[in-house]
Amino acid sequence: MDRPKTSYAWNDGTALAYQVVGTSGPDLLFVPGSVSHLEVLWEEPRVQRFLTRFAGFCRLVIMDPRGLGLSDRLTEIPTLEERVDDLLSVLDAAESERATLFGNADTGPPCIAAAVSHPDRVGGLILCGTYAKASWSDDYPWGWTDEGFADFRRSVRDDWGTTAGMERVAPSMAGDQAFLQWSATLMRLGASPRAVLLLGEMTKAVDVRSLLLQIAVPTLVMHRIGDRVNEVDHGRYLADRIPGARWVELPGDDFLLWAGDTDVIVDEVEEFLTGRRGGGEPTRVVATVMFTDVVGSTERARALGDRAWTDLLERHNARVRAELRRFGGREIDTAGDGFLALFDGPARAIRCGLAIRESLGGLGLDVRAGVHTGEVERPVGEKPRGIAVHVGARVMSLAGAGEVLVSSTTHDLVAGSGLDFEDRGEHVLKGVESARRVYAVVG
Repeated sequence: MDRPKTSYAWNDGTALAYQVVGTSGPDLLFVPGSVSHLEVLWEEPRVQRFLTRFAGFCRLVIMDPRGLGLSDRLTEIPTLEERVDDLLSVLDAAESERATLFGNADTGPPCIAAAVSHPDRVGGLILCGTYAKASWSDDYPWGWTDEGFADFRRSVRDDWGTTAGMERVAPSMAGDQAFLQWSATLMRLGASPRAVLLLGEMTKAVDVRSLLLQIAVPTLVMHRIGDRVNEVDHGRYLADRIPGARWVELPGDDFLLWAGDTDVIVDEVEEFLTGRRGGGEPTRVVATVMFTDVVGSTERARALGDRAWTDLLERHNARVRAELRRFGGREIDTAGDGFLALFDGPARAIRCGLAIRESLGGLGLDVRAGVHTGEVERPVGEKPRGIAVHVGARVMSLAGAGEVLVSSTTHDLVAGSGLDFEDRGEHVLKGVESARRVYAVVG
């Protein structure tokens, strides 16, 4: 899908960036915790899928909290009251009369306070990986100690905007260098180190335990059982003290919301809001399939030797993934030197193929790509399948070194996009009943 428009709400002179995704279903205000940047979020396929699934069953409003992303930067520690008013200002700007609030990490407490102080505007509450109190005390032994906060401040000063410490916040993603680099970029663009330190001081002082028994809206509390930053007892404490709260222990060790199994989070939210699961993601969707492949890879590997070829292949994979993130592609599979990716828009898929060709040319690699648009079957947790996937693979097989070929279906869909093509005639594709016309992208 196209990146949503970013708009601004205002709270007493402070600008708050927000987006609206989806047009039907109950309103859900999602307030990302830790660090956020509305434009950068959509560059990571995992996050794009996460947010798009929400928009399949609700009207999703996403905001950058004050001090983060595209919202105004911090000059002082924000108060809980200011953060509650920020939420209401975004709801007003998004023309939402009543919404469910989704708080994560440090955004959970203001969502709790808003639910108590404004039950006329808050229809439900979802708390994921968050807490009622951040700091340790005798009667709350799960919070961060003074030493823990001191370590946090040191890490911000020394390592903010790098991949250092990712093994703690996102252990399941340790081998995904593309995701880790994206996360580091999100940190650098999402918040300045000074803003993070101010938010850390705010977090250290937060305590909304006295509000929990006053929550009178339906509440879903979720927490990953092995969370290495905010341990699961934070979530259990919330669920035990919020009247009627539904408690769900999620699998995994990740603190970072986007890491690990995100489908289970969306499933729980969908059931909480609509009473059903799986309605937000159809098993059959229209998508654009792109296959890529390195031409002459066997000969190149033989000439370079195993070690040099492995190094080159790793650089190839990194560059392909960088272009997929840039154009909103979702990596589905990789085998050897080839990739399969899905796109919501055919023009983006074609431009991604051209960008991959140019990027890999700098490595001395000749790549070919095939693009086709059609109905794809997408069972949850499985690779996509269907005739469209086969057609995309067969179209790629017709391409020569440096070529991006598209099917006639894709060609017709991008009319007026500014892309130029050369007609390569009709071809009988193996495993496909009728001949298909194929076009080469010129440029």
